[in-house]
Amino acid sequence: MDSLIVAIVERLGLAGIALLMALENVFPPMPSEAIMGSAALAIERGSLQFWPVMIVATLGTLAGNYAWFWIGDRWGYERLGPFIDRWGRWLTLEWEDVERAMVFFERHGHWVVLFLRAAPFMRTMISLPAGLAHMNTIKFCVFTAIGAALWNAILIGGMQWLSRTFENTDVVSWVIIATLVAAVVAYVWRLATWTPRSQR
Repeated sequence: MDSLIVAIVERLGLAGIALLMALENVFPPMPSEAIMGSAALAIERGSLQFWPVMIVATLGTLAGNYAWFWIGDRWGYERLGPFIDRWGRWLTLEWEDVERAMVFFERHGHWVVLFLRAAPFMRTMISLPAGLAHMNTIKFCVFTAIGAALWNAILIGGMQWLSRTFENTDVVSWVIIATLVAAVVAYVWRLATWTPRSQR
């Protein structure tokens, strides 16, 4: 199983990893844990190197987050509301989520962009209120890049540790598969139970 995952990562290459990390911030069933876990396996097998993976993964994450920041910054509340009402189901995003993130952002300040990028919750969501608040673009990019690099390093390091600890097993592969399955199931459940605000 490990060999199959490594072969897929080799086929994707660094450009593929960057693209997946960008899409991970837009398409919910594509968790960074699985992407970075697969890359970590390839690093352990010698197919990829740590620093190139870290750089492209961080750049991909920055690109995906900047897309949400740009939408919040340029569109504002008036255009963002109708967009989320129309596409929120497929993004598993509701206006209440944006409002909660906005309150959190206003309460804790710009530093939450850095800290939440290295945390397992609200990592992408915080980009919207940062844009709506017209946070300085350079500051947003620097904070996002630092936080993303920390998160990616944690994921890679954790998966490498698992790979070395359970060297002769497929534990890492099953962790990756379980993460993907859980993400897809959660996404399908969210779609199936999603109700527009007007119908609540």
